[in-house]
Amino acid sequence: MVAIRSDDYPRRGGAAGRAFDGAGRRRGRLAAVALGTAKTVALFALLAGALAGFGFVRFASAVAAMSPPAWAQADGIVVLTGGADRISGGVTLLAQGRAERLLISGVNPATDAAEIVGTVAGGVSLIDCCIDLDRRAENTVGNAEETAKWAIRNGFHSLIVVTSAYHMPRSLSELEQVLPDVELIPHPVAREGLRLEHWYREPGTLRLLLGEYVKYIAAEARHSVIAAHVEADEGRAAARDA
Repeated sequence: MVAIRSDDYPRRGGAAGRAFDGAGRRRGRLAAVALGTAKTVALFALLAGALAGFGFVRFASAVAAMSPPAWAQADGIVVLTGGADRISGGVTLLAQGRAERLLISGVNPATDAAEIVGTVAGGVSLIDCCIDLDRRAENTVGNAEETAKWAIRNGFHSLIVVTSAYHMPRSLSELEQVLPDVELIPHPVAREGLRLEHWYREPGTLRLLLGEYVKYIAAEARHSVIAAHVEADEGRAAARDA
């Protein structure tokens, strides 16, 4: 066996050696910075995940605890379509004299008015006098926009909002943007077979609430961006007028 002495390796001396050592130190510093950045990103991702998880639990718990008020009176009632239970709930409130008029928003253009409310006792008799149909809205944002037009046109200052409990937070969020001066009274209805109180045990209910929570967060983020732009525009206008 041939012994290899350390001085058999080529040595880097002078400027070349110093350059090599400097490059090595730079690589070491960059590696340390990259590692620190990776740890920071991982920490923020973990924190964001924890906050998102906590936010979802709060959202799901609040939805599960929702219940309609024992009694509510308002100028109008709006039903955001998406299930027969919502429509029957709104028509029942109207028949009880809880409001002057009812708007059913998001009705399929091919659906007849009598067909929509015919399954509710006394519903057909209310069509001509007190029920309006919105066939333009295609989503929750559209529901809010069409509801705002209807409420302003009728001079309403308070509305009972009828929709499913899991849909209520996003519905109120959208309506508050277009009707900031109108009192909104939530009247959640229960969908048959949906056990919100046990959402953490039911995979289908959990998926439903997760999807709705993501939509709700997206809506809130969009509203924040719009508010920031409006505030910035007002600030620039004020600066020009000063």
